Amino acid sequence: MKKQLKIGALTFKYKKDAIAYFKDILTSYKIGEILNTDDYTDLCHLLEVHQDAAEIIGLGVKKIEVIESRYKSKCFQVIRSDSSREIFSYRRCIGGNSSLTTKFSKTCRDIISKDLTGVKRAYFKGRSKKGMVKCQETGEPSKWEDLAVDHRQPNTFSVIVDRFIEIQQIDIKSVKYKELFDGVYEFEDTEIAEKFKKYHKDKANLRLVKKAKILEDPTKQELKGKRKI
Repeated sequence: MKKQLKIGALTFKYKKDAIAYFKDILTSYKIGEILNTDDYTDLCHLLEVHQDAAEIIGLGVKKIEVIESRYKSKCFQVIRSDSSREIFSYRRCIGGNSSLTTKFSKTCRDIISKDLTGVKRAYFKGRSKKGMVKCQETGEPSKWEDLAVDHRQPNTFSVIVDRFIEIQQIDIKSVKYKELFDGVYEFEDTEIAEKFKKYHKDKANLRLVKKAKILEDPTKQELKGKRKI
């Protein structure tokens, strides 16, 4: 029988339940608000299971507040007894570190996120009628929020990342990162980032497709391909 997840006095059957619980706490506060006593207690217990708990807690946690991250999303911030502050990720507390491959791939995706947004914006600029454009697969008129930038096969995003690692002979075990906030990283070696942006631009064949269409396509589970790109 799978062991349940215990965080303080709380017990969760699955990690996703714990994530939902603490996400609800986060979203229930406005930017700049301090957690009430009950929520503060739950978050302190959560911090205890963080792999860097000792470093984050420091001399002791006086308060926990909700702030706006650089990515315009809410996040928790510890206010220590000495008034120093540090952001922490409730998801990282629950889930631990991502696998090395997942972490590398996610960092690569963050690197090209602005480029993908630019592709989407350019498509809308030339074709939008009453705020809608055609999905490039179904032809259905769709709103901005209903569409995602999709990588056409055979060069799915994961294939591009895998091939990049192979070509550049990258040992992902030795790659170093800087955490920006809440599980979002960048490469310490900026040359990796620049090379990936260029490689992705050369290899990716992008289109705008309805998000629902992508999710129902089993081939979009990021193919671990062996196709030449």
